[in-house]
Amino acid sequence: MFTRFGNVLLIVAMLATTGSHWLLLQSVAWTTMLADNLRSDCFVEAVQKTFDGRHPCCLCKEISAGRTSEKKAEFAPALQKLEFVLKQMTFVFAAPRDFSVQPEIPVLIRESIHKPPTPPPRSFFA
Repeated sequence: MFTRFGNVLLIVAMLATTGSHWLLLQSVAWTTMLADNLRSDCFVEAVQKTFDGRHPCCLCKEISAGRTSEKKAEFAPALQKLEFVLKQMTFVFAAPRDFSVQPEIPVLIRESIHKPPTPPPRSFFA
């Protein structure tokens, strides 16, 4: 129960952060405008009137004002100079203490591993 609520809350926060709430509101506004325009006009004229941008509804005007005010309220990222202390580093290469050479694989075993089977296998359907 709580994980589902947490997932929904996370999705809502992510959508609000990316500005997707404006897209959702604009979709609602367009749907409402299309429904209102279909009451008085044919389908083609209603779609043209809805999406031409010359006949915005009150919700479209509010969305446009909200978007512009949100863009103005954003702060420019302040560039900070990061200061790091230069620390002298020394590189020491040391071999491991328990190093041992692995024994070589005998030639016969090495060749038998990589040899293909002779004669070639026969097909089941041939």
